[in-house]
Amino acid sequence: MAKGIREIKRQIKSTQNTRQITKAMEMVAASKLRRAQEKTEAARPYSEKLREVVASIASGSTGVRHPMLEKRAVRKTAYLVITSDRGLAGGYNANILRRVSNELRDRHSSPDEYMIYVIGRKGRDYFRRRGIPVAEMVTDLSDAPSFADVKTLASRAVRDYELGNCDALYLCYNQFVNALTQIPQVEGLLPMEPVTFDGAMQSYEFEPSPAEVLDVLLPRYAETLIYKAVLEGKASELGAKMTAMGAATKNASKLINEYTLTYNRARQAAITQEITEIVAGANAAQS
Repeated sequence: MAKGIREIKRQIKSTQNTRQITKAMEMVAASKLRRAQEKTEAARPYSEKLREVVASIASGSTGVRHPMLEKRAVRKTAYLVITSDRGLAGGYNANILRRVSNELRDRHSSPDEYMIYVIGRKGRDYFRRRGIPVAEMVTDLSDAPSFADVKTLASRAVRDYELGNCDALYLCYNQFVNALTQIPQVEGLLPMEPVTFDGAMQSYEFEPSPAEVLDVLLPRYAETLIYKAVLEGKASELGAKMTAMGAATKNASKLINEYTLTYNRARQAAITQEITEIVAGANAAQS
């Protein structure tokens, strides 16, 4: 009985240590999530202004054409998949990778019909295990990634489209709704839909010409949208981690209560047995 009580005490102590770790991880994720949301908000004015300028060129210039705005026959499709480098984030990675796998299965009959770009170790390892080649990847992103961290991959994806190496580019990421909800998204990035702007647009004069300005701005705008998706994915990852660690902390507390109840019952049974033995021994001595 004593051995069983000691084992229960060890389980209680071990679970208490686990609860301290998961609680700390939950608090860290919550702090990082706030910063990630602030970073996403800070990047929004730049992308909105870029969108306004592009829309101004598209609406105010006639005869301006660009390959990134024109649809063509799709022979090869590219997917840019955003995942995390580490786990402990609930279904964050599994949900988006399952969504991408369904897209590949439903849309394509051969691996020759698509190419994959990946952000995050989880996505890289997922495709490697299935023998799917990865054209370009980025790993070891910080929890507050900068544009420079993903520029090489974003530029490669946009350039491959411009050069005709692929005929469509899709962004695959988890859209952040709140800490409890992240929605897997597969959104078409290229070719771009006609760019519009809802607000009041300023009047711009372009030099050397609208077409040449568009040649520079459209790739930059596409790269900015990729970066925006990366920030959205990072906020989703941190929200999923915070939720997962919160659930783990609650489960640990529940286990501690159960172990404590079992421990008290075992100790009470041991005390009762000792009293019974003492009484039995005293009665035997008197007789």
